[in-house]
Amino acid sequence: MPRETDPNLIVGLETSEDAGVYRLSDDLALIQTVDFFTPIVDDPYDFGRIAAANALSDVYAMGGRPVTAMNLVCFPINRMDRKILREILLGGLEKVHEAGAALAGGHSIDDEELKYGLSVTGIVSPRRVLLNAGARAGDALILTKPLGTGILATAAKGGLASEKALRRAVEVMATLNRKAAEVNERHPVSGCTDVTGFGLLGHGLEMASASRVTLSIDPRSVPLLPEVYDYAAMGLVPGGTFANRKYCSSRVRNAESVDPILLDVLSDAQTSGGLLISIPGDSAASLLADLHDAGVEDASIIGEVTGGGEGAIEFRQEV
Repeated sequence: MPRETDPNLIVGLETSEDAGVYRLSDDLALIQTVDFFTPIVDDPYDFGRIAAANALSDVYAMGGRPVTAMNLVCFPINRMDRKILREILLGGLEKVHEAGAALAGGHSIDDEELKYGLSVTGIVSPRRVLLNAGARAGDALILTKPLGTGILATAAKGGLASEKALRRAVEVMATLNRKAAEVNERHPVSGCTDVTGFGLLGHGLEMASASRVTLSIDPRSVPLLPEVYDYAAMGLVPGGTFANRKYCSSRVRNAESVDPILLDVLSDAQTSGGLLISIPGDSAASLLADLHDAGVEDASIIGEVTGGGEGAIEFRQEV
């Protein structure tokens, strides 16, 4: 795509950011994002909650506040009960309202494959936009949600996931990143992104490349959902996770020192994952404590940012 030259477009296509940001004035900018996908769970209400939380997350990753949302719906109207559509939309509406935003409408089409998501508009001060290009050497890395939703969804499709593990995954996916974003506002955060379809390694590499740094990650410090490692060991790993691992392999160092099953989890494609936050090392403990106090219980320091380069990830300890 040709590069946009509008001077008010603060964030566009250049560095794989989570959303676009357009300056309206010296004190106000719009954040715009869109995301939708096919069902990842069977319950339509939960699917609506998860899809909405996933779409809203991009605004939080940019340091903003959602203000409006619009439904995007593809629905097989002639072969699926409309009550299912109603439940999906109600689940999404719950999360839009929880975010403090207003549902302003939407668009639907008759489609053989069910899909749902949101187009979201948020606001932010142009001086407070968080970028994945903001990580700096000496920063600590904090991840706010556990990994493994793709693997658990695969186990569930095979009828092998326990009800407890699946329920935990659903609640993690349906949880907004709002609290983490609000805590970020009180700290000198350098950079931020959310972990979704490209997994921790893929989105970590986007941050490393955009910031021209290396992310040094301790795999043992990365929070995981219950039972995920066991399901991965059984081979219940989705194709997207293998694709992520292959794509990242050329820029991941010391991968041979990591348990290959754990490496699959680190590559696992996430739905509505947590924020990956880069913050000066001497401020990391304070941010982590405030995240825990705010109820972001799984937030963990998972590594640090080291010297410059073209962008890479290295594993700093053997597992």
